[in-house]
Parts: sequence; structure tokens; C-alpha cells
Amino acid sequence: MYDFKTMKFTSVSCFLFFCLIILIIPSCLAYNVVNFGARGDGRTDSTCAFLRAWSSACHSTSQPNVYIPRGTYLVRTLNLNGPCKRRVEFRIDGTLVAPVNYNAIGNAEFWIMFYKVSGVNVYGGTINAKGHGYWSCRKGGKSCPQGARSIQFMWCNNVLLKGLTSLHSQRVHIGIGYSSNVRVENLKITAPSGSPNTDGIHVQNSRGITIYDSIIKTGDDCISIGPASANMWIEKVGCGPGHGISIGSLGHSLNEDGVANITVANSVFTKTQNGVRIKSWARPSGGFATNIMFRNLVMRNVGNPIFIDQNYCPHNVCPRQSSGVKVSDVTFKNVKGTSSTQAAMKFDCSASNPCTGIKLHDINLTYNDRLRRPAFAYCKNARGRHTGKVFPKSCI
Repeated sequence: MYDFKTMKFTSVSCFLFFCLIILIIPSCLAYNVVNFGARGDGRTDSTCAFLRAWSSACHSTSQPNVYIPRGTYLVRTLNLNGPCKRRVEFRIDGTLVAPVNYNAIGNAEFWIMFYKVSGVNVYGGTINAKGHGYWSCRKGGKSCPQGARSIQFMWCNNVLLKGLTSLHSQRVHIGIGYSSNVRVENLKITAPSGSPNTDGIHVQNSRGITIYDSIIKTGDDCISIGPASANMWIEKVGCGPGHGISIGSLGHSLNEDGVANITVANSVFTKTQNGVRIKSWARPSGGFATNIMFRNLVMRNVGNPIFIDQNYCPHNVCPRQSSGVKVSDVTFKNVKGTSSTQAAMKFDCSASNPCTGIKLHDINLTYNDRLRRPAFAYCKNARGRHTGKVFPKSCI
């Protein structure tokens, strides 16, 4: 016999349960770019479809999701503007490609820009800016556009960028400016070692930035930190090829905000031009770099594993003055591995503003040299102290 009373109770319970789920979990509206006219054939220009999908999601009062399904989508410049009514999820399961003609995005400065968006999650997928033609133009000395960053977050807050693969950006792959509370994790960034100015991630005028668990292979800095940046945490980064992780260049101007509270930890550098570096121009400036921690780092045949350069001059057009940037309270702790240059530690500091508070603790860097010549440390206008075992011998 059937227990109708039990059946009734069960049905009512299920109904109440699903009502509760609906109340707890907000409804999510998916704005699939295909439904707005995008085609994943790699040839059809889907720019307008992407912009229509973003606009609809940004104005939605329900939890919106912009969805890019599998396929290859050709898009020109995307200006994804806020503010939006709700936090937006931007999920990429496919691949976004730029036009082969580098001028199509090269004059816009940014290929994909999130502007004044407070609350956005960008997940997964691949973007390919096809920068080879632009790099050839630069190297050939032709009249070239300024070049585009692949993704830029400008005046954005509460951002998560996760699982993205960025290939062959014309210039910087990921830019973060005038933004706060941004977390970047599980990225794969790739450009050839000879590609000019293809920094992996560039941060400037921003606070509360976390970069975690990412592989960055570029022709410039894996990560560069510009003026007015503070409270950054960088951890578990695999860097190389590239120019290393750099604070600076600083001292572009006299009235320049400084850099403070930066940590780089538990990362590996492989055949990079530099390891961890602070660089400033040799000219008057009110800038500074303070409270910097570099710890638990592995160097594998790196050009300048530990480097403070206050006479930065990459193209031999040098100010030839004394840097006004004040570098202080910089710690290098548990840095080990091999250097491809004999000066494994180099502190080339300002005569008018010597580096102060430099701390070396447990350093072991050897010169990767067939003649077995020893590594050494170079110091100029650098003050601080060392503890634990430090090799090469400290010159602080």
C-alpha cells in the first residue's frame, strides 16, 4: 500500500526546499555572445556582438554572466565600460583573436579595456593579440602605431582575473591602473624573448593587488610595478624568459608618487635578464621605494639576480644626474641559485640619496661560469646589514 500522507509530506518538503534554494541563490542571467550575433569561425568580426552582450549584462539588475563559448572570435577594440548595476562574470571558454593587421588595434592603446567597473570576474579562455607584425614594424624602424595592451583594467575595483592565457600581445599583456583590490591568479602569459615592451603584468597607481600562481614568459619584465603602487603581494610566479620582476622604472618626473609595501615570494626565475630589481632614472625626483620584501626565490642562470639600479638608462640617452628616488628598507631573504654574470648582487645607488636599510639574509648565489670564477657583490652608496650566510660576501 502507498502511504499517501508520507507522499504529500515529501512533495511539500521538496517544494519548500527548492523555494529556499531560489531565495538563497540569486538568479543568474547568461548573455551568450553568439545570441548577439558573434560567430566563432575566426573570420567574422564579432566586435559589435561582444559590446551588445556586455551592455545588456552591465545594465542587468539580476546577476549577469557574459559568456563566450568554444570557438575562435575575431574582435577589434573592446571598451567594456561601467559602472554596472551588479557584479559581472565574464567567462571565456573560447579564444579571442585580434585582426592580422596590427593597425586595427594598434592605434587604440588597449585591445580589451574594462573601465570604471566595480566588481567583475574574468575567467578562463585564451586571448591572442597576434603581435608579430607589430613587433616587426618596431624592429624595422618604420612608422608604427603606439601599440595596444591586450587587457587593461582602468579605475576598476574588486576584480578577479583567473585562468586566462594571453598570447603575443603587441605591448603589455595585462595592465592595472588606478584600481584597487585586484586578484590575478593562474595566468599563462607568452611572448617571444625578443618581442619589445611585452611586459607580462604592469601595475601603476593601484593598491591591494595580488598576483598568484602564474607562468610568465615575455620579452620584457614579467611583472613591472610603476609609481603610486602600494600593498602588493606576488607569489608562486614562474618568470622566464624576460627581464625579471621590476619595481620601476621610477624617477620619470620630479613630482612622482612612490612605491611601498611590496612582497615577492616563493618564485622561480629562469634565464631572465634580471631577477628582482629596483630601477630609477638618474634625475631629480620626489619618488621613493620602501618596505620591499623579496624572499624564498630561486635563480636559474639569471643575469642580475639581485639588482638595485639608480642609473637606469636602457637606450643610452641618459640624464647623467643623481637620482632623487629614495630607496629604503629592502629585504632579500633566502635567495638562491646561479647567476650568468659575475656580479650576482649589485647595488648601484644614488650619490645624493643612498640606499638605506638594505637587509641580506641567507643568500647563496654562485656564478655559472666554466672557468669557475667566483661570484661577487658590487656596492655603491648602499647602506644596511647582513645576517645568516651570505654568498657572495656582502659589500653592504
